[in-house]
Amino acid sequence: MRVEQVGPYLWRIPPDAAPGMRVPGLVVADEPLMRQIRTDAALAQLANGATLPGIVRAALAMPDIHQGYGLPVGGVVATDVRSGVVSPGAIGFDINCGVRLLRTGLEASAVAPRVSALVEALYATVPTGVGGRGSVSLDARELGRVMADGAGWAVGRGHGTREDLEAIESAGAVPGADPEAVSRQAIERGVRQLGSLGSGNHFMEVQVVDEVYDEAVAARLGLHAGGVTLMIHTGSRGLGHQVCTDFLKTTGAALARYGISVPDRQLACAPIDSPEARAYLGAMRAAANFAFANRQVLAEAARHVFERVLGVTPAGLAMRVVYDVAHNIAKEEEHDVDGTRRRLLVHRKGATRSFPGQPVIVPGDMGRYSFVLVGTEAAMRETFGSTCHGAGRVMSRTAAVKAARGRRIVDELAQRGVVARAAGFQSLAEEMPEAYKDVREVVDVVHRFGISTRVARLKPIGVIKG
Repeated sequence: MRVEQVGPYLWRIPPDAAPGMRVPGLVVADEPLMRQIRTDAALAQLANGATLPGIVRAALAMPDIHQGYGLPVGGVVATDVRSGVVSPGAIGFDINCGVRLLRTGLEASAVAPRVSALVEALYATVPTGVGGRGSVSLDARELGRVMADGAGWAVGRGHGTREDLEAIESAGAVPGADPEAVSRQAIERGVRQLGSLGSGNHFMEVQVVDEVYDEAVAARLGLHAGGVTLMIHTGSRGLGHQVCTDFLKTTGAALARYGISVPDRQLACAPIDSPEARAYLGAMRAAANFAFANRQVLAEAARHVFERVLGVTPAGLAMRVVYDVAHNIAKEEEHDVDGTRRRLLVHRKGATRSFPGQPVIVPGDMGRYSFVLVGTEAAMRETFGSTCHGAGRVMSRTAAVKAARGRRIVDELAQRGVVARAAGFQSLAEEMPEAYKDVREVVDVVHRFGISTRVARLKPIGVIKG
């Protein structure tokens, strides 16, 4: 793939680099990260994304980009709502796989002696693993309410407070959800999984703020050096996966009907004003709301574990949501394009919003650190208000398991000061630190490019995984 450097942190795939490209591809990266990016098919997938009908300005990639399904993870594509398409593969299977960060009033010195007990109690309380059954019992009718109301449904049933909703993207409920567009098979999966963490790269992590870069913003967010935080990374579980699976078939069958040709059927799509797209968007938003509710339920369960294990009152714990941000979602937004304000459908696959002043939560790997950033005006100009969502993989899960043979990852993490609990060897091996880019390098690029700026760094001290 032909790529030219057009700035210290920006690279361009010309629109004549691959057949059918309507706009260029733009990659936010420095030279070392670009060398890693070139090792898989991510750039070719980004060029494929640039062929989508109605795409505006460019197909974008964040520095955590790596090969995915259809569009690379770390990809951002904006299409005009009047002339463009929606592509389920450009959003992803784990719809609203997002991150919630909670701060506490506790200091690291007070929690450190009880970290092992805290991790064990979290693992015993929070359902994890592939197909794990959630902690909340639902029937199909009640699941419909979850998909309509999102985190607000959970708060209404005692899982947290209204104050939590003020610190969640879209207040924890994306408008336009249509539970009726969700298939029976997706519903059957969803009724069993609310209040579960899942597997893969999903986690719940106890952390300590070990560096503060912007004292004023950190104070506004309730963060200070030595303070204890909790990060939750999970999404819509099997429900969202099934929604994507269902509508990949639907949009794939609709390509010929609308005279659309794509270089990769993983990018199957339909015009935004078509019945197929309207149904998908309604189902996608319903799955996104399920994910917001899922993280709300998990956060409240974790609150109670902290209080019980550490022997503190709710007031003493003072656990509050810093922010909850979505990945793998499409949002209708207004952006300036060549001097004109246009209504766009912004697909963010493994990317996150970075609106001015908004907290941006960027998890790293379980052995190093994660970051809190804040969005900027530059992101609105350069990347449709988007930035990175994590570190980005450099090893497939299969390769990571192979590389971990003969090692005890749990002991290696302990040597780094991290207590880890997981279902088994493979869960930790797939997610070992070497499987990921160093998130510091990714964050450094988005900070220097100006699409989000550093606020604080968080060091893990305990983690549970599926």
